[in-house]
Amino acid sequence: MKNTTLCYIQNSRGQTLLLHRVKKENDLNHDKWIGVGGKFEDKESPEECLLREVREETGLTLTSYRYRGIVTFVSAVWETELMHLFTADGFIGTLKDCDEGTLEWVDNAVVPTLPTWEGDRIFLELLQQDLPFFSLKLEYDANETLVSAILNGKALP
Repeated sequence: MKNTTLCYIQNSRGQTLLLHRVKKENDLNHDKWIGVGGKFEDKESPEECLLREVREETGLTLTSYRYRGIVTFVSAVWETELMHLFTADGFIGTLKDCDEGTLEWVDNAVVPTLPTWEGDRIFLELLQQDLPFFSLKLEYDANETLVSAILNGKALP
């Protein structure tokens, strides 16, 4: 099982920084819009991974962030992933080009309309509702279709 982080950075203009994954070969997130983050390095805590990945991918240093939940991705195709989900509303630095895709500030109202994973829509809604810390398990079949979503131990309809 791999451990990763994902962060949705908000600015004061009602926008979220998203990564449009269009640059990497064989990218399971190809052409999707996601937050920023990545895989843990040896001995890293979720917070250390978050800060490093955001700095590497965006050039920004987070100054205010919240650990919001854990998302377990189970797939018939990909390795199981435990994703540590964060939001951030404070940062310093200048946005730089990312080698994994195009970074773009997107109006919050537009975020749910962009191409993403079906399960991402669930946790984005939970973040929007400001739900307390949560555990979400998302299971995908071999066609990358969401077949199960379990929030805090209870199946979602």
